[in-house]
Amino acid sequence: MSIAENLKHIQQQLPECVTLVAVSKTKPITDLQEAYHAGQRVFGENKIQEMTQKWEALPKDIQWHMIGHVQRNKVKYMAEYVSLIHGVDSLRLLKEINKQAKKHQRVISCLLQVHIAEESTKFGFSSAEIEEVLSAEEFTSLEHIKIVGLMGMATFTSDEEKISREFNSLQILFNDLKTKYKQRSNFDLQQLSMGMSADFPLAIAHGSTMVRVGSSIFGKRNYN
Repeated sequence: MSIAENLKHIQQQLPECVTLVAVSKTKPITDLQEAYHAGQRVFGENKIQEMTQKWEALPKDIQWHMIGHVQRNKVKYMAEYVSLIHGVDSLRLLKEINKQAKKHQRVISCLLQVHIAEESTKFGFSSAEIEEVLSAEEFTSLEHIKIVGLMGMATFTSDEEKISREFNSLQILFNDLKTKYKQRSNFDLQQLSMGMSADFPLAIAHGSTMVRVGSSIFGKRNYN
């Protein structure tokens, strides 16, 4: 099937309340243009340099999501335009995003990445570490960032019960934090980002509002 047909097939499986992030990393601009002409406006990239090149070349009504691990020294290259940063995993990174957003007179939306998988290779906060960050005086002074949700990636496994447990743990944390910290000006949980090509139906069943799908739209990635 074509990219447009793949997109239509996936969108038919998503409730209206769920945002589809088309993961376009490693894909040429022509592929993104095809998805754009099919109506897709939200794209996810994991390398800031590649995302910036695509931002410069493509229409400006696209929302660019940074979905990869973020190095602090590269935040400045996307601060002008990035719509949402998915993988925020430290207070130091939040402070750098705030600093660079201020230079562009912007407030940048961020998701806190939570470590829900048993795989040690995954990044992210523990629930206790998130509480520590949100309670820090430094956090309350960050006026150019806004925490709009949480993000987590389940263990890469075919065990659906295990995946469900991990998604459920993130959903519980999301609901707890949303209630506990709702008075903060820079904290307003609206998005629960979990679920990718292989497990997004399970994620949606556990409250996901944002899924990240790449290969099912664009085909296998080229890492050469």
